[in-house]
Amino acid sequence: MKRFEEIKKMIMDLEGDFEKFYDKDNQAAGTRVRKGMQDLKILAQTIRTEVQEKKNADTK
Repeated sequence: MKRFEEIKKMIMDLEGDFEKFYDKDNQAAGTRVRKGMQDLKILAQTIRTEVQEKKNADTK
């Protein structure tokens, strides 16, 4: 559940930048959104790997 909390925090931290980019057309906020989304993608892949490893370990 720790990883899930990390994801929620990352998304909440990006909320302001999403608003600035989409509502106020702030280009710098768009750069921060893109970086945040890349970090989120990396974390998601890490979680997928952990889940698969745990699944495989439990079936042995």
